[in-house]
Amino acid sequence: MREEEKKNTSQKMKKVFKNRWVFPAVYLMSAAILISGIIWYQMAGSGKEQVKGPQESAVDEGMFNQPAEEVNSSVEPMALPFKHEDKAVIKTNFYDEKASAKEQQEALVVYNNTYHPNTGIDYAVKGGKTFNVTAALSGKVVKVEENDALLGNVIVIEHADGFVTQYQSVQDIQVEKGDQVAQGDVIAKAGKSLLNEKAGTHLHFEVRKDKVAINPQDCFDKTVAAIQESIQPVQAEKSADKESEESVEQTEESPSDQEQNSSTIEEKEQSDSNS
Repeated sequence: MREEEKKNTSQKMKKVFKNRWVFPAVYLMSAAILISGIIWYQMAGSGKEQVKGPQESAVDEGMFNQPAEEVNSSVEPMALPFKHEDKAVIKTNFYDEKASAKEQQEALVVYNNTYHPNTGIDYAVKGGKTFNVTAALSGKVVKVEENDALLGNVIVIEHADGFVTQYQSVQDIQVEKGDQVAQGDVIAKAGKSLLNEKAGTHLHFEVRKDKVAINPQDCFDKTVAAIQESIQPVQAEKSADKESEESVEQTEESPSDQEQNSSTIEEKEQSDSNS
């Protein structure tokens, strides 16, 4: 019985395959299955990439959203080198060549019976107590000098575009050379110095551009780029004045030069007359 069923099934299959439409139908069905598999694989792969993409971008953002201290200092406005502005007083101001005679006199520091123009601002607090000294800008500590005989302890922090801030007359130093500091970090406490002993416990704060002292009052609440832009006209004026002075010195002759030239002319006239 089973053998007859197998024979009947085999005969039916042969009849089916004799039809012309069978092989094209099988081919189309196989092609449809293959194409469906390829599409499914591609969709699965793109889904994995979509999941991975934000993770990679998050890593990239974590790597590149950490700007260097130099960049920070170029975009952040300079702050006072201490907190609690209402408690601070200026003991000695910056010596400004364009200030009035009275202001210039008040900006002189007397040491060893000699007057010195103040190249920074000396800050103190009421009552003469010490206070925390903070970084005015983010940057790198390039100098820490302790026990300076004249200036007291000194900290120098380097910023963008050749700018540095100096903190003199400090004590209890909290940083070392090579440290990266952020704006507002406590770096020391106010102390004393021999140069301005009259100021008592104070902070001597300086701002320098390419080793030239700048009035700190002209720098607060300004970025490094804004400070650079504001001092360019002054630098150009000083450069022009210097060139003008050199030109005048070259054209003017000293009395000794005039006498020498006069004697040379007389000697030449005598030589011509003798000949």
